[in-house]
Amino acid sequence: MTVRQQAISWGVVFALFILILAGLREILFPFVAGFAIAYFLDPACDRLERAGLSRTWSTTLVTAAFFIIFVIILSFLVPLLYSQLVQFLENLPRYVSAIETKIAPLIEVARSYVAAGEGAEQARQFIESHFGDVAKFAIGFLAKFVSGLEVTFSLLSLFVITPIVAFYLLRDWDHIIAKIDGWLPRAHAGVIREQVKLVDETMAGFVRGQFSVCMLLGLFYGIGLSLVGLDFGLVVGLVTGLMSFVPYFGMLIGFVLGMGLAIAQFDSIVPILLVAGVFGIGQFIEGNFLTPKMVGDRVNLHAVWIIFALLAGGALFGLVGIMLAVPVAAVIGVLVRFTVEQYLASKMYLGTEESPSEAPEEEP
Repeated sequence: MTVRQQAISWGVVFALFILILAGLREILFPFVAGFAIAYFLDPACDRLERAGLSRTWSTTLVTAAFFIIFVIILSFLVPLLYSQLVQFLENLPRYVSAIETKIAPLIEVARSYVAAGEGAEQARQFIESHFGDVAKFAIGFLAKFVSGLEVTFSLLSLFVITPIVAFYLLRDWDHIIAKIDGWLPRAHAGVIREQVKLVDETMAGFVRGQFSVCMLLGLFYGIGLSLVGLDFGLVVGLVTGLMSFVPYFGMLIGFVLGMGLAIAQFDSIVPILLVAGVFGIGQFIEGNFLTPKMVGDRVNLHAVWIIFALLAGGALFGLVGIMLAVPVAAVIGVLVRFTVEQYLASKMYLGTEESPSEAPEEEP
């Protein structure tokens, strides 16, 4: 089989894989979640195996411990978050009214300023003509998101199917890896293993590191906002930390929500500044200490690329796409870097038969 025929064959296989994902995305969540759990718990099972336990016992202990801790955390957080969410929805009309009252003078000043300038009427017409479209888009997106959560985040799949999938994948992990390795073309097995190792390092480094960053940020924002007296500060802080998995986006959403609540709740400027200060300190800690130490530059995943991957995955496959976004981004990143390296070492780039080490250096 020629190289071109091999490329076409792999392209067809990849296209079929994408079509299968698209067709089965409604039921894939428990399996993707189980695979993710098995992937991240495998190092713990390996350590227990080296300590003398069998793979089955190692898998049983690690899986049981993980889900017991998960259920305990949920049992503490869910009632608290639920009660605060109910209170927030009950107080939402009052918050909206308070915000409208407080910003009304600013709106009047801005309106008088804009009315005095040129192009005010055109700007008003543009906003009025497009506001409906924006609102429809936002409502439609929210409806699709909620609908997807109702389907994929069912208790049955989360608490029954996912642990089973995780257990069996984790128990047979080494056998699965060995089987896949046996299918690799022998002539290129070394190169493929090297690229897969880079993908593993990139994905594990980012996801594990970013997960730790999100947990610490959620605790910091939740405690900090609660201490300054912000209503529902714990919920706002935890949501901000959770959404910080998407670089910059989580902090922005949390800041807007926290400042809106602060403006509605407080009548003096000092508490509002304290809320802003909590977010400012959290962003400083994240940018200068947490992210460099726990994620670092070794993952080679740019923030813009991660944001695009998460949004694209969510748009194409919903919650399953969001879960698969970072692994796919890591694979694409490694493949692109490998392709660029091959290109820079090729005759197409050099224009001669010289190797990169023999090529003349360009003068600055």
